[in-house]
Amino acid sequence: MKAIRLYGINDLRIDDVPPPIPQANEVLLQTKSVGVCGSDVHYFHEGGTGSVQLVRPLILGHEFSAIIASGPDQGTLVAVDPALNCGVCEFCKEGNPNFCVNLKFAGSEDTDGAMQTFLAWPRTAIYPLPSSMTPDEGAMLEPLGIAIHALRLGKVFPGMDVGVFGTGPIGLLTIMMAKIAGAGRIFATDRLTDRLKMAKDCGATHVFQADGHEVDPILSATGNRGLDVTFETAGDDGSAVETAIQTAKRGGTAVLVGIPSEDITQFTASAARRRGLTIKLSRRMKNTYPLSIRLVSTGQINLKPLITHTFPLEAYQQAFQTAADRQGIKVLINFPGASS
Repeated sequence: MKAIRLYGINDLRIDDVPPPIPQANEVLLQTKSVGVCGSDVHYFHEGGTGSVQLVRPLILGHEFSAIIASGPDQGTLVAVDPALNCGVCEFCKEGNPNFCVNLKFAGSEDTDGAMQTFLAWPRTAIYPLPSSMTPDEGAMLEPLGIAIHALRLGKVFPGMDVGVFGTGPIGLLTIMMAKIAGAGRIFATDRLTDRLKMAKDCGATHVFQADGHEVDPILSATGNRGLDVTFETAGDDGSAVETAIQTAKRGGTAVLVGIPSEDITQFTASAARRRGLTIKLSRRMKNTYPLSIRLVSTGQINLKPLITHTFPLEAYQQAFQTAADRQGIKVLINFPGASS
């Protein structure tokens, strides 16, 4: 079978690899659609994310949908949770599986991901999708889960003023979630004007170019009160973190979601201290797939406008470069041969 494997920085190749043999608790899956995430781009351009670095050729991909390939449920379209927690460590038992000390995550460290024709995955981590949902939407449920978890951390309530700084896929999904949570006003920033237009389409009420001068107009629009909750979702932009701090109200909350390329997060300490801010760092997601599926299947969240580029397996290099260049919003790779 075919697999997209990363050998080193900017060195992606299609390999022929043997198909997996499922274990007793696993299901054989045929990959349908895989998203190219910002962390995949970090691996591609930098050889890893933060302290996690490439140590062997790795099959990337953790945002994906698949078809069950064998057994009584053969042909069922499913979304797949890429995070496999142990369930027995201290943090799992505390109800925080995203902090699991034995966590295995698709397309990271020593666990191959979904950019391969078939893979074997634990039955407990797959979620059947309703007939109304497409494989591409199924692949988008993982980033939607990130946004859901971030919103839970921020505790957004009706009427609040919210800021989302960075309007890539995660930022736009955070805007959608803030809107359906009842946020009164949603302020968004980005360097790219097309993404700001999409932010308005997703529910942002105020948009600003991220040019280093966005703090003052945001504060002015709030009567210098500031925002109840701010979300940094840019990842590669240190100024977005500073904006999240500088625009938060006294006693407000700033949630940092993005992954910085340099593995360093900086902000003005006095601005955070004098406001008495609560600063939270978001770690992936936890137990969000059932809610994600309900939100999409009931029409409360529309994922389709965010899917701007799809590529066949053979065009994987173009897919990664498109994502790295921040063209459009979400880039997906569709695998051949899987049909629902």
